[in-house]
Amino acid sequence: MRLPPLLSLKAFEAAARHLSFTAAGSELHLTQGAISRHVKLLETYLKAKLFTRYIRRVELTEIGQEYFLSVQNALLDIERATISARRDSRRRITLDVLPTLNSLWVMPRLASFTEAHPNIELRLVSSISPVDFRTHEVDVAIRVGRFPGRRYPKRCPRIELEMVGSWKDVTAQYLFPDVLIPVISRKLLEQGRPIEAPADLLSYRLIHTASRRYAWGDWLANHGLRVPARSDQLDFGHFFMAIRGAKDCKGVAIVPRIFFEIFPHDPDLVCPLPGEIESAGAYYLLTRESQSDDPCIRLLAEWILAEAEHVAGGPPAQA
Repeated sequence: MRLPPLLSLKAFEAAARHLSFTAAGSELHLTQGAISRHVKLLETYLKAKLFTRYIRRVELTEIGQEYFLSVQNALLDIERATISARRDSRRRITLDVLPTLNSLWVMPRLASFTEAHPNIELRLVSSISPVDFRTHEVDVAIRVGRFPGRRYPKRCPRIELEMVGSWKDVTAQYLFPDVLIPVISRKLLEQGRPIEAPADLLSYRLIHTASRRYAWGDWLANHGLRVPARSDQLDFGHFFMAIRGAKDCKGVAIVPRIFFEIFPHDPDLVCPLPGEIESAGAYYLLTRESQSDDPCIRLLAEWILAEAEHVAGGPPAQA
C-alpha cells in the first residue's frame, strides 16, 4: 500500500479543517511548528502544494481542497471501523452532504451536535450524487434540486443535480432557497471597471462551477445577456473552489447566496449586484419516511433544521 505518513495526514486534516496550523496544533496537542513540519512532509511526499501560506493565515490550494475531502472521509471510515471493532454501543448515523455545504456549514457546527449527543456516532460524507436510500449506507442527506411535482418558471436558473435515485419512502424538508449571485474580490473590483449593471460583469473573467454548468448562462439570460466567448474563463469543481478563486482575484464567480452568507467573514469578498431570482429548486433535508420515529435520526434532523433557521436572511452585503 502506497500510503503517506499517517501522522502527517492527521495533522493536515486538522489544519485544513481549521485553516490554521496553530488551531490544529492546539487540537492535536502539538506545536504550530510540528503541524507545519507534518504538512511539509506530506507535500514533499505528494509532490504537490496543499496550502498557500501567508503571513498570518493559510489557505488550501485547489489540490489541497480536493485532498482534504478525501482524507477526511477516509479518516471517518477508519474511526467508524475502530468503534465497530471495539463493540461500541453508540448509535451510528451517516449524514451525506453536498461538498461546499459540508465544508462551510456543517463541519464548523458539528461539535455542538456531537457534544450534546455523545451516544450518537455521526459519520459525515460528501457527495453530489443522487442519494439512494434503498441501501443502508446513508441515513440523512442534504441535497439541492427540484422537488417532484412542483412547477418552476422557465426563467429560473437550472439545477441539473438529482436529489435522490428514487423518491419512494423519502421525506424532504425545506432548508434554503437557491438564489445565484456574483461574487468578486474588492481588490479586483477596485482595479477594474465599476460594476453597476449585469453587463459590467462581462469585462471580468467568469469563474464557472462544473456541478452547475448553466449557472452563469441562465443568470445572464435573465438580464438579457449571454456568456461571452472568451478563452480565459475558469472552471472549478465545486462552489467553495469558485468562491476562493474569486477571493484570490482570479475573476468573478456565480454562486448560491447561501454560500456567500455562510462563507467565513472576509471584507475583501463582495457581492457587486443583488440576487433576487430563485433557481428551479432549493436545498432540502432528506430522510427515510419509514425512520420518522427513529429518535436518533429525529434528533439530527431537528438539529439541522434549527441550524438552518439561524442562517442570516436577506440580501448579502454589497460593494
